[in-house]
Amino acid sequence: MEHLCDLAVAWSWEYDAAFVEVLGRACGERGLSVLDITPATLPAALAAIGDDELGFRVLLDRAGDADVAFRSLGDWGRHHGARIVNDLPIAERAWDKATMHLEFISAGIHTPHTLLLAPFAVEPDLPAPDLTPLGSRFLIKPAHGGGGTGVRLNLSTWEEIQRIRRRHPEDKYLAQEWVTAALTHHGPAWFRVIYALGEVLPFWWGVASHVYSPLTAAQEATHGLGNLRDTVRTIAAVCGLDIFSTEIARRHDDGELVSVDYVNDPIDLRPQSGAIDGVPDTAIDTLAARIADLVAETAAAGRPS
Repeated sequence: MEHLCDLAVAWSWEYDAAFVEVLGRACGERGLSVLDITPATLPAALAAIGDDELGFRVLLDRAGDADVAFRSLGDWGRHHGARIVNDLPIAERAWDKATMHLEFISAGIHTPHTLLLAPFAVEPDLPAPDLTPLGSRFLIKPAHGGGGTGVRLNLSTWEEIQRIRRRHPEDKYLAQEWVTAALTHHGPAWFRVIYALGEVLPFWWGVASHVYSPLTAAQEATHGLGNLRDTVRTIAAVCGLDIFSTEIARRHDDGELVSVDYVNDPIDLRPQSGAIDGVPDTAIDTLAARIADLVAETAAAGRPS
């Protein structure tokens, strides 16, 4: 092979540019080479890889979930022993909220009261279950999809559920209680936590605004959040992803930490300095550093040869 780069970064969303730049600097500081692969450069990269002229030690693919053309990069990486961050087969399992719900429960992670509903195409005449455990108002969401896609709030009847199931007839649905978070002087005890290759980065989360705010170590202690990080590490062990975010709330009536949005991947990595609802820049820097450290470790191990 003529050229084996240390890290290949595949991306197609224009708003990833800032993160890719930060990641490039972090790798450069460690003397690591980075190959940028975008829709414009993908054909040439795939041709060079196919001709055994080009390869990579680590792959970060932020495009393959939306564009199947990029998935050949992961195929090459798996075949040649490269390290793939959030490898697609693992990610696809984590994207299934119904699967994660059951596995979270098995792992002892608290979740909202939930009814798992078969796809409408499989069971169009599903008998009405007892909705009482969900409370007077609840939400429903498809098992697949992110960013709030398909989520409907403030429901109260089985007829509403049936109507919504028809919108994505091939997908399973989750009907869930709406969790009301305990109130603190900072606001609702609702948290968005980023997991980055072993590093746990917790933040206060604005449910309506989608704005991250710093959660300090002192606040963690004051509000008795010592098991928040442990919960996220358990989620990481369950889903198997290297990088993800999750939402956890402290329920107002019993003080329990409840996983309210299981696994978010890929993460929206717009920096907060450029978008108010973006990820805090400190977290962007940490995530880039963790990936660069992984690349350095992989290169030092000579993988792949």
